[in-house]
Amino acid sequence: MHTQMKIHLNNALKASQSYEDYYKMVMALALEGKTTGPNTSEDYSTYTRLNARRMKRWEKTLSISDGLEAEIRALQKPMLWLVLTESWCGDAAPALPVMNKVAQASPNISLRVALRDEHLGLIGHFLTKGAMSIPKLLQLEPETLRVLNTWGPRPEPATRMVEDYKAAHGSLTASFREELQAWYNKDKGKSTMKELVQLLFLE
Repeated sequence: MHTQMKIHLNNALKASQSYEDYYKMVMALALEGKTTGPNTSEDYSTYTRLNARRMKRWEKTLSISDGLEAEIRALQKPMLWLVLTESWCGDAAPALPVMNKVAQASPNISLRVALRDEHLGLIGHFLTKGAMSIPKLLQLEPETLRVLNTWGPRPEPATRMVEDYKAAHGSLTASFREELQAWYNKDKGKSTMKELVQLLFLE
């Protein structure tokens, strides 16, 4: 592994928090009208507030099928999941509760959350088509911090929606973002969960 990247990984892990602590932080920021990251505009505070409501809803409604839970429980080797994200990210609100649900189903998965904008050196190694897209999940070997796989920023069907819309319209609009959230709600986390479980067993 590139020495610089290992340093970035170690720094991010030292600064990381549990999903539970991240969730509490987002809820607190929403109440205070604040946000993570350097952009503290009203828009970003609003996005954080929206995401707090979404995460709360996902926590109440998200379920995992017996079949997928059995697959996760079959995992024999330890995995470390490090997620880079920010409280204002619209794709993170539906994704992180799913990641947590998967991690809870196995004693072999450790989930940690770090803020992207505090670790630009690290996200720079994991760009999506040249962009610092989040959430970005890094699946690591706990002992060596070798990067086994990555996932993000969204499941394949949502990625296709975004790419098709960008191809037709150039950039994403507020109305499209609402459509995307509607898709997430209808999908109920199934696409993300399925992809994350596949990720566990990819070599």
